[in-house]
Amino acid sequence: MATALPHLTTIGFDADDTLWQSEQYFGVAHEEFVGLLADFADREALLAHLLETGMRNVRSHGFGMKTFTFSMIETAIEISGGKVPAPTIGRILAIGKEILSHPVELLPGAGETVEKLAGSYRLVLITKGDLFHQESKVEQSGLKGMFEAVEIVSEKSADTYARAFSRHGDGPANSMMIGNSLKSDVIPALQVGSWGVYVPHHLTWVYEHAEAPLHEPRFREIEGLQKLAALIETLKE
Repeated sequence: MATALPHLTTIGFDADDTLWQSEQYFGVAHEEFVGLLADFADREALLAHLLETGMRNVRSHGFGMKTFTFSMIETAIEISGGKVPAPTIGRILAIGKEILSHPVELLPGAGETVEKLAGSYRLVLITKGDLFHQESKVEQSGLKGMFEAVEIVSEKSADTYARAFSRHGDGPANSMMIGNSLKSDVIPALQVGSWGVYVPHHLTWVYEHAEAPLHEPRFREIEGLQKLAALIETLKE
């Protein structure tokens, strides 16, 4: 497989925790949830139960804050044996609504990088999660006009990238995917012959963890989006 980059035409970007903050809000919710249920279980037991419930629910309800809120309520009921007070359930619902309405906070270098690359490449936003919430965040971000297409999907797989890069570009071989999840953003893109650039975020849900594909010639890792344009120029040489 070629390791030079003479024909790159299309760049895909993940959204949550690649272009803007997301997981940190879930972390804040975790802490309040632990406090709300402290009379029924300790921190470790609560978070373990919530993680198990959440990973089960994403398979049937998809990703996003609504599924996370369902999971917090379900965990509260189960861990308390059905004794959780109604006001606590009400507060859990409020936590979910607060995060759904939280303003979008771009990550360092996101706006500048997208704007710089938009003039030379077709940019595609490929994100997963609740349709309404993701559409709202894309609108609030101020970046929508720089993307030629926005794909909001229920899950990310090799087929996702094969279709997206064929529909909006010149195929996977001439495309690159940027994201903070090795499992969802990078590895599936590499599987169809695209470049995969990993931009680590200090908070990444355990569901998204995977081993770095260091053996893949089209895999790269950068410290932040500010490094992306320089990486692309280096790969052209």
